[in-house]
Amino acid sequence: MSPSSRVSIVWSNLHDQCDVKGFCGLNSYCAVLEKTNKTECQCYPGFVINPIDMFPGCYQNASDDGCTGNEDPRLRYKVASVDNILWLIDHPYLVVPLKNLQVCSDSCLEDCRCKAALYTNGNCHKYKLPLRYGRRSPDISATGLIKVAATHNLQSHNPMAPRNSILVKYETKNSHGLIVILAVSLGSIACVCFSFAVSNFTIYMHRLQRYKKLLDHTKVGLAEELFSLQSFSYTELEDATHGFKEELGRGTFGAVYKGTLSTSNKMVAVKRLEKVVEEGVREFKAEITTIGRTHHRNLVQLLGFCIEGSRKLLIYEYMSNGSLAHLLFNKAATVRPSWRERVGIVLDVAKGVLYLHEECGVHIIHCNLKPQNILLDHSWTAKISDFGLARLLVPNDQTKIAVGVKQRSGYLAPEW
Repeated sequence: MSPSSRVSIVWSNLHDQCDVKGFCGLNSYCAVLEKTNKTECQCYPGFVINPIDMFPGCYQNASDDGCTGNEDPRLRYKVASVDNILWLIDHPYLVVPLKNLQVCSDSCLEDCRCKAALYTNGNCHKYKLPLRYGRRSPDISATGLIKVAATHNLQSHNPMAPRNSILVKYETKNSHGLIVILAVSLGSIACVCFSFAVSNFTIYMHRLQRYKKLLDHTKVGLAEELFSLQSFSYTELEDATHGFKEELGRGTFGAVYKGTLSTSNKMVAVKRLEKVVEEGVREFKAEITTIGRTHHRNLVQLLGFCIEGSRKLLIYEYMSNGSLAHLLFNKAATVRPSWRERVGIVLDVAKGVLYLHEECGVHIIHCNLKPQNILLDHSWTAKISDFGLARLLVPNDQTKIAVGVKQRSGYLAPEW
């Protein structure tokens, strides 16, 4: 860093990873462990970890017949409570004012559509599956109610039960024989329960290990990626890119160069903006601060910026596997994605677009979403780039881009 440069914090990173939307999968919630202060994704009652799905999440370990059964729902289901829980962004299909938690639990139990409920401030919020963006924290006063299948009484379905009762009845005259029978029966039950517990524990540990391996591939380095949005000097970025020597690509907003930060030895992508609106420094910082507040696993993370006179640069995380356009259309590419991998990329892009359109604090419409703006990281996770930059373009360039997009596809983004 040169003596003349100054670093000012415009925006600081989140306190914990649970604030990142999409960090945990469907039907699971994010919690910070009190002893280790580490973030962990956990399943709701009645759900188990999905060890084979390529996206982390939980699924029900019992079939749900919904409203088709003729049996009383109180006999088929029970309600498990989870304290200090909240489902961010998800909207309930029904909100009913009820006087206490038990009445809310009974109301959900009798409603065949209700799979979960949230009781807070005297209101019962009813939800359908899947549950998204769950967050558990001691600061949250709401209580979650999860409808799960009731366990059957094994003794009532045991064909040996009547025989044992008759045998005991005929042996009442012989106390020694009664004691032997009771000891053998209890010993057999204890052995069966112990074997069942050991078997379930072994299966659970096996699934947990597979889940950890999958999670390591999907969120490698996530904790390291979430650091503050920083201000860099032009000299620092010129040194980091060796004089803007290695160009990664060129798009609507300017060229992108590969660089390495000297302070952390971290590889980054430096975008040198061209044809941007000549507005004040405060307005430009406001625009990039809005972009910097977006946090999602399917969006390219903005790490910092540089403003020196007419020079404006943005620093992003480095995506080692390049763009989707290079992967699909470059004839020299040796690796071609399978259909399953292509479906995974499409789902990644859809999750990122959903977050930009409906779930982030300031709704953002991309205006120029194309394969060149879909980048792939080291684990082949697809991330959207160049979002939120449309308002930085010179007005004449905005008009040209809008007309060009309309002529090619017949579609025009609403803000144009």
